[in-house]
Amino acid sequence: MVTRTLNPVPGKSFFLFGPRGTGKSTWIAEQLRPALTLDLLHPPTYQRLLARPGELELLVAAAPPGVVVIDEVQRAPELLNVVHRLIELRGTVFGITGSSARKLRKSGVNLLAGRALTCRMHPLTAAELGDQFDLSRSLRFGRLPALLQEPDPQAYLASYVQTYLREEVQQEGLTRNLAAFARCLEALSFSHAATLNLSEVARECAVERKVVEGFVGILEDLLLAERLPSFTRRAKRRLAAHPKFFYFDAGVFRTLRPQGPLDRPAEIEGAALEGLVWQELRATNDLHRLDYALHYWRTATGVEVDFVLYGQRGLWAIEVKHSGKVRPEDLLGLRTFGADYPEAQLLLLNMGDHAEQHGAVRVLPVRDFLPNIFQLLG
Repeated sequence: MVTRTLNPVPGKSFFLFGPRGTGKSTWIAEQLRPALTLDLLHPPTYQRLLARPGELELLVAAAPPGVVVIDEVQRAPELLNVVHRLIELRGTVFGITGSSARKLRKSGVNLLAGRALTCRMHPLTAAELGDQFDLSRSLRFGRLPALLQEPDPQAYLASYVQTYLREEVQQEGLTRNLAAFARCLEALSFSHAATLNLSEVARECAVERKVVEGFVGILEDLLLAERLPSFTRRAKRRLAAHPKFFYFDAGVFRTLRPQGPLDRPAEIEGAALEGLVWQELRATNDLHRLDYALHYWRTATGVEVDFVLYGQRGLWAIEVKHSGKVRPEDLLGLRTFGADYPEAQLLLLNMGDHAEQHGAVRVLPVRDFLPNIFQLLG
């Protein structure tokens, strides 16, 4: 049994966004025991409320007191007008889940104008897993909750990717060129944990650059990927402009990434490790409301720091290396950043077994850092 770190305000409506399969519905069913659940992936429920959104009011009136849950609200965003009315007139408390922001944004809804909090559900974190945390398994299969009991995690992940193609992209009509989108998913896996050059991806997929931009936008709307911007505050040198790109889960990345005789295992393992640290940083920042802005830092000459966290709690520069020993070149990016930003705390994460100190740079094993991110950064 894994306890999720999610703490919406009792008695207040909330949105819970996250990719499919991260456990939104399971958490709500276990923690809230809702009085009424309306699953918009259930065809009869979806068709009824899509055609007549006002019937939501009748369903709520007939339900016993308690939280009303609407699953996958992006499928019928018009319901939010009725939700708004019920919150205002009756004080009904709603728990509203979504795995896509696309239709909500395009429909012009205002997410209830602050009458509902916004929370995010991420893949499982090392802190949530506790004694079940296994770094090697996390790097290979990722952290989707269903994998804890899945006898064939590789087959599950392959099915997960295909389900998104079929159910989300094709069914919702997000693109007419499904074949090109599938090629783009694979091509973007080479940009995971790397700077994203849309023109290069477009050439690889044999489509125009604006098509790739649209595909990346779809992935972001479905909460399957995110771009990490460059840190440029008080810049003292010329910096890279392209963002970095990450799939939301290490297992999804590994499933999409082709592997063959021309692919170096160390390259894939390094990208998986950096991506795992990214998803942990992002989840901890959201779940504990640390309010860091997340960036990376790269000079025009190629000197880089994988992650920069900036906020009221401080400035952190974090480098991730898939090696067990600290080499001089591993410290170059952090020391260069520290010279420009002496206020920063410098941290190198690697696959070693012991903490070390190299001047201003603190070295920690990844397996020790991931379960304790909140204690270190909070």
